Amino acid sequence: MLLKVWGKKFEFVAKGEAQFGYFNGMKRSVIITCEHAGNEVPPEYQHLFAGNDDVLASHRGWDPGAHAIAARLAEKLDVPFFFCNTSRLIIETNRSVDHPQLFSAFTQSLPEQEKQKLLKSIYMPYRTNVEECIRSILKPVLHLSIHTFTPVLGGVPRDVDIGLLFDPARTQEKKVCEVLQKSLVATLPAWKIKLNEPYLGIDDGFTTYLRTKFSDDAYAGVEVEVTQRYGEKNELESVASVLLDFLKLVLSNPLHHNHLRN
Repeated sequence: MLLKVWGKKFEFVAKGEAQFGYFNGMKRSVIITCEHAGNEVPPEYQHLFAGNDDVLASHRGWDPGAHAIAARLAEKLDVPFFFCNTSRLIIETNRSVDHPQLFSAFTQSLPEQEKQKLLKSIYMPYRTNVEECIRSILKPVLHLSIHTFTPVLGGVPRDVDIGLLFDPARTQEKKVCEVLQKSLVATLPAWKIKLNEPYLGIDDGFTTYLRTKFSDDAYAGVEVEVTQRYGEKNELESVASVLLDFLKLVLSNPLHHNHLRN
């Protein structure tokens, strides 16, 4: 399978071997990604953020805690893991190339030549390698894209702790999220686990794009959104443990998943 290491500090690393298991009675591969793993800024662009270290450290600059969850899943399952350490304020790898938020307020005014450079050096290599990995491994593929979100946005508290984002029209994604929601509720009863909150699964994103490239029976892309309200290590490990147990269950034996066919 495709495994590449690209760049040294600001870009992404993929590791792990393709692991196969069963979901809905079918042998399936798993891939983990984390588009907002870090808030690194390449040296040539650091002047753009002079005096704005607080913004880079905030949820605007990255998804705090997301990499910790994603890395644990990938390590324990030994599956392909792609993550981008470059700040989303440089270029947003979870947005389409024509999305108005592809470049932030800090990079929007860069010359077109510089924007193309960022597309070619960060955005396209990251997304292309993930897509090629999916193409190269056994279908169907279960893709978990791990994110975290700020618990208060625009002064309004969000009434959700973990959101599972999917396209309701995609049968496999819907089944995965319904079963995962039950597993999370059973293990974390005090947490509010909701489907397609605090965002819609059909909003612009990497999984949305990948659905245009792979059919429902070949690809299930789920964004897992975890609140940043719980930032302690043990709380993040609790979330990772539940996700890990779920993945081990659905990938272990087809006999365990007859209930997913209903």
